[in-house]
Amino acid sequence: MSGFDMIKRAAVALAPAAAVAAVLAAPMAASAQPAPQRQADNRSPREGAAIDLTGNWVAIVNEDWRWRMVTPPKGDFPGIPLTQAGRDAANAWDPATDGSCKAYGVGGLMRMPTRLKIGWEGDNVLKIETDAGVQTRQLMFGRRPEANTPRTLQGFSAAQWERPNLVPAQVAGGIQVGNAFQPPGGSLKVVTTNTTGGWVRKNGVPYSENATITEYYDRFADPTGQEWLTVLTIVDDPVNFNGPFLTSSHFKKEPDASKWRPKPCKP
Repeated sequence: MSGFDMIKRAAVALAPAAAVAAVLAAPMAASAQPAPQRQADNRSPREGAAIDLTGNWVAIVNEDWRWRMVTPPKGDFPGIPLTQAGRDAANAWDPATDGSCKAYGVGGLMRMPTRLKIGWEGDNVLKIETDAGVQTRQLMFGRRPEANTPRTLQGFSAAQWERPNLVPAQVAGGIQVGNAFQPPGGSLKVVTTNTTGGWVRKNGVPYSENATITEYYDRFADPTGQEWLTVLTIVDDPVNFNGPFLTSSHFKKEPDASKWRPKPCKP
């Protein structure tokens, strides 16, 4: 687990404790306090973005180096909850197919040592481009895949902003002395289906077209002011996995696209 993940989890763990302390300090006021109401937000996903993910980012490979920076040997897949069908498929991988676009599908793309360009394509579509494998993803807000939509390597990605819970109004002695408010920040949740399947590792470890890929995008600044993007990816595949396969990938903000080096994958 990265330092950023530990900090984030610690913050989440401390929040309930603070809330409990406040209730114990003023139980009568807390019981009289009405539940905060979230006001309707009529802004577009772009205008009302919880966090700004746009810009140029580079992957920082600080874990799983031997599975991400190089192609691991055939049969090297520890840590992945494979079914027997998944193991059989992974063991049947042909090293001659190394570099296949199957490794650059939505289930494995964010684990690549890649650069990202993230920008808005209109008010309701957030676009992600990669120089590794030369892939383009479209994260769709407020839309679902239409019937008979063709399956693709990147599938259909339904996106939504997730925000912190509303902070209740302060109450003292049964009298409201403040207003409920919405804390800044949040995360981007993306659920992808309708894929052709692919590999979660370069050596042919598969996920099927039945897989659902859930991602959470978060942005943080470290003590030096450097901006970071963290992508938690959860691959659920009833065919090849016995349980969810989780990875956490980290990207550092770059000032521009001067280091962009497109390298296509093999069809």
